[in-house]
Parts: sequence; structure tokens; C-alpha cells
Amino acid sequence: MARRTLEDLFVHLLSDTASAEKQLVKALPRMARNAASPDLQAAFTAHLEETQGQVERIDGVVEATGLKLRRMKCAAMEGLVEEAAEVIEEIEKGPILDAALIAAAQKVEHYEIASYGTLVALGRQLGYGDAVKLLQATLDEEKSTDEKLSLLAEVGGANSRAQTAWRQGPEGPAAAHTAATARAERRPPVRRRGVARHLAAAHAAARPSHGGHARRPAP
Repeated sequence: MARRTLEDLFVHLLSDTASAEKQLVKALPRMARNAASPDLQAAFTAHLEETQGQVERIDGVVEATGLKLRRMKCAAMEGLVEEAAEVIEEIEKGPILDAALIAAAQKVEHYEIASYGTLVALGRQLGYGDAVKLLQATLDEEKSTDEKLSLLAEVGGANSRAQTAWRQGPEGPAAAHTAATARAERRPPVRRRGVARHLAAAHAAARPSHGGHARRPAP
């Protein structure tokens, strides 16, 4: 259906957001299972409950406005969920995967913040007072979740633990230093025989003879 009016645009964005939230409900349990940090696991689990409540709020918006959602799939959220799945497949469970999961989750939050912010603005223009209150509540939750994820990355030390893991891992500087040391130990010593012979000859020539005079080197 063409979007010719603000109401058409509102319905389209609300339908898209409803699809996004339902996709996230399916993705969060896997993200929680693959998080190594108990705090991150708890954050994903808590946000799953929040997201389920946000789906119900969208139903409340539909009821308050008398609008009907369209059947559609949010392509943006589909891509974000696939990105999270890729890092789970590619990175071993641990601090580096935790940092990658936080990054993936914050991309999701930023997308949702933009979506709900737009819906709140359109709802106000359309005079959907009750719907705006519901949408604003979800927007506040999304901003709060984003802040919590930032704290987990910084204060919780996910990024610091990831950096330590890299430094101590097979591709980090610690491994590189160990490899360089091993190569140096295997390298044969530098032979300086020519220099040693020259110095020995010079020393012998300068040594006094039995007559008390220094021996002159043969021409």
C-alpha cells in the first residue's frame, strides 16, 4: 500500500517495528546462552522480558488508534539479527564474543531508538495521545537498555577482558614476543673469527721482546 499520508507512514513504521520486536524476541535467548559474562546473560534475559512487553504495547497502540497493522518483515532487524548470529558462529565463547554481542545488541538498540523516536513524533502530529504514551514508555526502555550495555562494556570490563584475551591469545603481542624470542634462541651465534685473529696478531706484535723492545711486524 502506498504511503500517501502521515497516517499511512505511521502504520507502516508501526508494522515494521512490530516485526522487528518479534524477531528480537526469538534472537535474544541465543544471545544470552552464548554470553560468557553472567551480567551480560542477565541483561539479555531481562531485555527479552522487556521486549515481550513492548510487543504487547504495540498491540495497545493498535487498540488506542483503531489502526490495523500490515503483514511485513523488518529487513533491517533481520540483518542485525543475522549479524549477531554470525559473530556467535565465528567467535569462541569468551570475552571477545561478549564484546561483539554487546556491539550487536547496541546496534539493535540504536535502530529501535530511531524507530520509536519517529513513531512518537508522528503520533503527536496525528493526535494519538494515548498511543504516544505507550510508545514513549518503550522509547525510554530502549535508551535505558543502551546505557546498561555501555556500562557493561566499560565498567563491567567486557572490552578490557577482550583486549587482555587478544594480548594473551595466539595472535596477540605476547605470542609474537614468544615467537621472536624462540627464533632468536635458534639463530646460530655470529662468528667473528677474522676480527679475533686480527686483534690477536696486533696484541702479539705490540708485546715487548726479550730485548725489551716491541716486536715490529714483518713488512
